[in-house]
Amino acid sequence: MNRLRIDHDNCTLCELCIAGCPFEAIEVAGGRIVVNEKCTLCGACLEQCPAGALSIREKRGARRDDTGDFEGVWVFGEVAGGDVHPVVFELIGKGRELADRRGTTLSVILLGASLDMPVAALRGCPLDRICVVEDPLLARFRSETYAAALAELVEQERPEILLCGATSMGRSFFPRAAALLKTGLTADCTGLDIDEQEGLLLQTRPAFGGNIMATIICPRHRPQMATVRPKVLSPLAQRKGNDVRVVRLAPSAAAVASPVEVLEVCVEQADTARVAEADVIVAGGRGVGSPEGFQVIRDLARALRGAVGASRAAVDAGWMGYQHQVGQTGQTVQPKLYIACGISGAVQHLVGMQSAGTIIAVNKDPRAPIFRVADFGLVGDLHVILPRLTESIARKRGERRP
Repeated sequence: MNRLRIDHDNCTLCELCIAGCPFEAIEVAGGRIVVNEKCTLCGACLEQCPAGALSIREKRGARRDDTGDFEGVWVFGEVAGGDVHPVVFELIGKGRELADRRGTTLSVILLGASLDMPVAALRGCPLDRICVVEDPLLARFRSETYAAALAELVEQERPEILLCGATSMGRSFFPRAAALLKTGLTADCTGLDIDEQEGLLLQTRPAFGGNIMATIICPRHRPQMATVRPKVLSPLAQRKGNDVRVVRLAPSAAAVASPVEVLEVCVEQADTARVAEADVIVAGGRGVGSPEGFQVIRDLARALRGAVGASRAAVDAGWMGYQHQVGQTGQTVQPKLYIACGISGAVQHLVGMQSAGTIIAVNKDPRAPIFRVADFGLVGDLHVILPRLTESIARKRGERRP
């Protein structure tokens, strides 16, 4: 297994590595530097040692120095209910840009069964190849089989960059695939770029509660893998009639073998549109006051034919389900209209909704941070303002108030 190796012949016992270890994993015993079970192989000590006496020995199979023969940008083509997930088209647009800058090809990888309709939907995209991996055992999603099938294909063809949407499916199986491939994975990225000098994928994501934006690289292992939040990249302008090569492959029996059997898939029934896909979202926060207080939020969302969103505070209080949460730890949305009601505007929430077309804020506190990003602001009691707004909309549409 991986371990920290100490060259005692070169070690000078300066103890700088002890001072530089954030986990107190290095100590002196018997007149020698030793490593205890707290070591996480973070590598901080390597930079501290002036004698170069420390190194990390990797377990067999981990790749560090053979990155030169990996080539190509791949996008995982998620299919749900027979349709290509919208995030795939966002990733194709960014993937095309990355591939052109690297002077390489762009491929979409489809896993499943009976994939003719998704293939047809992707033919108009600026791709070099659509790789279709079909098997009856891939008809229903299981994280272990999808991860194994993808890892098997990566081992055979060795792409340089592998991208996936940070959806429930992507978050479920992509980390497992990265572990099988012994490479790194940056989750929930909000930006991707190429380092012009080294040619590395620059993977940007919020860190420390959204207070900073961290740019992460994977210099020694391939492929460079990242999941990207839906709605943070520009939608792809499809090019119809593009001549895309389609390659059909079958996974090995070992890759699709699984002790798990999916008996039934239950689609959640919602009384409003799904938050991630809605053009209009009415969201409530702590200022709504109670679970019952969300009824005015639901009424307005229904009048606008939109979705109900919620801040983390409202979800943590049990007033709304997690599937409605907007923000860094919830969903990133990009509706045409976002109405934030009783939401103060913490940076964690703003990360998930600040790309909306028009933002309207309703809050009692005129100094609430949400007003800094809002296009229009209403200072007052949401329980007074929203019913009047709902009634006005219903009246203009000739409908009864919900």
